[in-house]
Amino acid sequence: MSEPVNKSRLRLFGYMWIAGMLGVVVLTVTVVPQLMADMALPVTTWVVMLVSSVQSALLVALAVWLGVVLAPKVGLRATAFEAAVNSGSISLALWPQLLPAFVAGVLGGVGLFAIGGYASPAVLANAEQQFTVPLLARVLYGGVTEELLLRWGLMTVLLWLSWRFLQSGRGAPKQIYIWFAIIVSALLFGAGHLPAAAIQVGELTAYIALFVVGANAIFGLLFGYLYWRYGLEAAIIAHLTAHVVSYALSLGAT
Repeated sequence: MSEPVNKSRLRLFGYMWIAGMLGVVVLTVTVVPQLMADMALPVTTWVVMLVSSVQSALLVALAVWLGVVLAPKVGLRATAFEAAVNSGSISLALWPQLLPAFVAGVLGGVGLFAIGGYASPAVLANAEQQFTVPLLARVLYGGVTEELLLRWGLMTVLLWLSWRFLQSGRGAPKQIYIWFAIIVSALLFGAGHLPAAAIQVGELTAYIALFVVGANAIFGLLFGYLYWRYGLEAAIIAHLTAHVVSYALSLGAT
């Protein structure tokens, strides 16, 4: 009986890893050259891009595999990916997730535009205008890869650890542990944006660091909640929709 289960897991891992790597490739090709433009390094841009891609591939693989193994134990799902693996109906799996995902995505996009255009520290706003992340990279990496890393991987692991060691692995995870996983993964999601901010502004002040972590953590809370209540695809759709809406609003404002 274990053979089909193992094959199903491997297929699920493969589909998710490929989805995550699309974002890695696009981000690497479009953003790494910009980051290296003013840096004097002993290696070529292509070497840096290759090393960055390999590191990201391993990280995505680890996060995806941990989610594949641990998510079912704590009641977290990726129903559309699972339907694809098991030859089920992807549309039926997505249908319950679409409305909350799109509503959250539109609201998140308005919030992202407002934060970037009106609340962001001036030095960060000016730096972001000189640093272009194409919409495709925002959608694929931000919307898909980051959700696989931070929600499917990290949030699932945090919830599983709490459930396994604080609840003895019995019953459904308590809501306090679910919110612990949502909040901590959201804060780490925010902290994950600090290196890029540091490259953009040159030096991080305490205020800028708190702004970057706090602003991104708000969205992390939203996406974590969607993952818990509706499924991973709801978080993915909301995340990528937020980027599309924010981008459209920024075009309209220019």
